Amino acid sequence: MFRSQVLVCGGTGCTSSNSTKIIEALKEQIREHGLENEVNVVRTGCFGLCALGPIMIVYPEGSFYSMVKVEDVPEIVEEHLLKGRVVTRLLYDETVEKDTVKSLNETQFYAKQQRVALRNCGVINPENIDEYIAFDGYQALAKCLTEYTPQQVVDVVKESGLRGRGGGGFPTGVKWSLAAANQADQKYVCCNADEGDPGAFMDRSVLEGDPHSVIEAMAIAGYAIGASQGYIYVRAEYPIAVHRLEIAIQQAREYGLLGKNIFGTGFDFDLDIRLGAGAFVCGEETALMTSIEGHRGEPRPRPPYPAVKGLFEKPTILNNVETYANIPQIILNGAEWFASIGTEKSKGTKVFALGGKIKHTGLVEVPMGTTLRTIVEEIGGGIPNGKKFKAAQMGGPSGGCVPAQCYDVKIDYDSLIQIGAMMGSGGLIVMDEDTCMVDIAKFFLEFTVDESCGKCTPCRIGIKRLYELLDKITRGNGTMEDLDTIEQLCYYIKDSALCGLGQTAPNPVLSTLRFFRDEYVAHVKDKTCPAGVCKHLIHYEIQEDKCKGCTLCSRVCPAEAISGTVKNPHTIDQSKCLKCGACMEKCKFGAIIKK
Repeated sequence: MFRSQVLVCGGTGCTSSNSTKIIEALKEQIREHGLENEVNVVRTGCFGLCALGPIMIVYPEGSFYSMVKVEDVPEIVEEHLLKGRVVTRLLYDETVEKDTVKSLNETQFYAKQQRVALRNCGVINPENIDEYIAFDGYQALAKCLTEYTPQQVVDVVKESGLRGRGGGGFPTGVKWSLAAANQADQKYVCCNADEGDPGAFMDRSVLEGDPHSVIEAMAIAGYAIGASQGYIYVRAEYPIAVHRLEIAIQQAREYGLLGKNIFGTGFDFDLDIRLGAGAFVCGEETALMTSIEGHRGEPRPRPPYPAVKGLFEKPTILNNVETYANIPQIILNGAEWFASIGTEKSKGTKVFALGGKIKHTGLVEVPMGTTLRTIVEEIGGGIPNGKKFKAAQMGGPSGGCVPAQCYDVKIDYDSLIQIGAMMGSGGLIVMDEDTCMVDIAKFFLEFTVDESCGKCTPCRIGIKRLYELLDKITRGNGTMEDLDTIEQLCYYIKDSALCGLGQTAPNPVLSTLRFFRDEYVAHVKDKTCPAGVCKHLIHYEIQEDKCKGCTLCSRVCPAEAISGTVKNPHTIDQSKCLKCGACMEKCKFGAIIKK
């Protein structure tokens, strides 16, 4: 037994900030102080509060150390682990109150969260199957195989009200029942881990922090529909997730939890990993299956749907990582328990990757029906630098914009659709008053232009033309007729594109047109960008009465566009100016303004 457990985040975010070196330094210092038999170092998955990484928690005290550096390790070992004195300067400030350490669950970031899909992330070593088993791991699979018929498993998932967390929100139990009803000599269970939305990292974090939960859930799905083989399709850009999945699958095979005759029940099920090359279109289920088959990732017309004719033309179910992560808890705690969380039509919790202009960027999991204001202001800590909330982009390139007037909207499938947005997979990018909504729409459209597979004309050409019109507007060359053309083109594409990528690509444009039309009009009529973002519509000026002639601006200008003599006002040659803003950023006297 160890007297102290030191948990260090080993997710991608903290790893990029040297958490691996911190772990190595910890182990070395522990050896030097002869504490190997007293202190255990555990590399976990993501704790969620990514803004404060690298993160380290020492138990049993529960001391939450944030932004830890390698050079902090000797002090932590000598003071805390050896002498029992907490290093207060490294503690997350919200965990300290009047010299007492508060529980993490009492902090602003965690207090209103309810972790179901993320229950083990930041808690266990994802590369140790014994730790997963210690937290009720594989008990749900055992319960299904020994107590339930396949139909009863499907019924439990149906009754729970779980809907797909990949974006569409299709009822998971219904999808499973459709595949179960189709007779075939072979069926397949697939997992979509090809998370491609800009700013989204929910699925990656689950795979990095709790890979066995997905493996267990896929085995349960295989039993429910009568499948013996599963595939996890994960993008190759997730090396940590892939590595931990490979370890977890091998461990599950060694423990007899994958393979032949699982739990001696005669049920056979195995898993393999397939790596994707980062194509956003492969998040669409038929394109994903086409890619697994070894072909170019392009969508197929539906019907027939995958439950009838999917992977290798056999009945197939496909759910995303977060959907599967909920399954073991539903089986263990019951459908009624899960259905009691959330709203009438949107049951359970939802994981969001919170990013953008927000104090606490990171991973949050809240009950469905939680308001956007609660997520941004209370959990996320609000907008930094005293700025005002302007909008949030939900659902990435396929989603829509939620403006300030809808700040109190409940985050569930139906409420978001009513205001022209969508849940998507869970990316939530917060924007403040300095954001140009026309530029945001253009950004997401540029992404979908690059990611279109080109199979259908509406997507291949339509989205490209849509992007060109937005680019024309941000350059100051747009007309009011262009706004009408954009709106018409959006609806044409939505109605005629082959797959979800094309059908949803116009959403950011339509939602920003709906709520921020005045910004489009300003770009077109006044040839100005109200937020001062679109470079072709702004210029920098030096105010003569404030300029001291220090020459700093001319020295930092990369285009040599600023001229003047020492102690005399300077001027900017607009024909040379790159509009990079370096001069305004460096000016110590506030003499340079952006118009």
